[in-house]
Amino acid sequence: MALLPPDPVFCLRSPEACSYYSLCFHTPEHLYAGTDKGTVQLWELNTNRTSYQLAVGSSPLLNLAHTSDALITQEKDGTVKLWALADAEYLLRHEISTEHVGFCRLAYDARTSTVIVPRDRAAISVLCGKTFSETMRLTPTADDEKALPYGTVMCFLPVELQSQRYLLAGYESGALVLWDCRTGRPVSSTTHYVTENADCVQTIDYDPVTNRGVCGGSADKLSVFSIDRNTHQLLPKSDIAIKNAGVHRVRIRKDLKVFASAGWDGRLRIFSWKSLRPLAVLTEHKGELLDVAYSEAKVTMWNAPVMAAAGKDGQISLWDLYK
Repeated sequence: MALLPPDPVFCLRSPEACSYYSLCFHTPEHLYAGTDKGTVQLWELNTNRTSYQLAVGSSPLLNLAHTSDALITQEKDGTVKLWALADAEYLLRHEISTEHVGFCRLAYDARTSTVIVPRDRAAISVLCGKTFSETMRLTPTADDEKALPYGTVMCFLPVELQSQRYLLAGYESGALVLWDCRTGRPVSSTTHYVTENADCVQTIDYDPVTNRGVCGGSADKLSVFSIDRNTHQLLPKSDIAIKNAGVHRVRIRKDLKVFASAGWDGRLRIFSWKSLRPLAVLTEHKGELLDVAYSEAKVTMWNAPVMAAAGKDGQISLWDLYK
């Protein structure tokens, strides 16, 4: 007899009518949520109530990242801000315009203390995490784009290979490219995801332990790939079919047991990371799902780490998938 999908341990509902675009755990008890109204809500998971709200701007908050002492926000209009935590509130310290209006999310690389942001079209900037000064810009040349169409950058992820930093990036054309962060040049790319239907890569995650990654986007599948450790070539491995096309987010859990995809159809799909077998389809949400986040440690109220998911229906679902 098949097991029924689990129920969420709790659902947080916004105190204001809004959609959620982004989620970020700072500690297991503190969950930050970015709204379509340009605000950040801080949820206390020991009470399941909001304790703080930060007015960032008027554009939806596409992504959030938290360092040890600062909050980084990214607005859909291309504005990225650094907020320093002081006396129990956040104060604006730095602000830049990336000239990128779209859905590509910034990435914070804790190992190098850098913030990676999309720029106009296919360009990507690496910024100092303290000052927001640009340390490198990754821009494909005309010869690069002649060999492989790029289009607008849609997603990226910093990775480490043989103790060196690289950046995996997905583009509007479906191209997947590995950039060398020392030279600022692409070292490998693949056309496996470039199709006649122009399915773009919108989300990507990678596990260095098994040397496998997974990406998704506007297609009705998730694609698994690996990276040759010697040549650094991107190697397509397999595809996982999904019932309805469109994925905003894929996230591999840190224990490498499962990964989740957040669908345009409002479905939260859970897969085994070892076998890639589908485990459950969670149907709590009634609108597009836009983000998924995992707590790093146990949340006291449920004595377990939790997964949080959110989207356009204005609620954040919390799940204990460890049991």
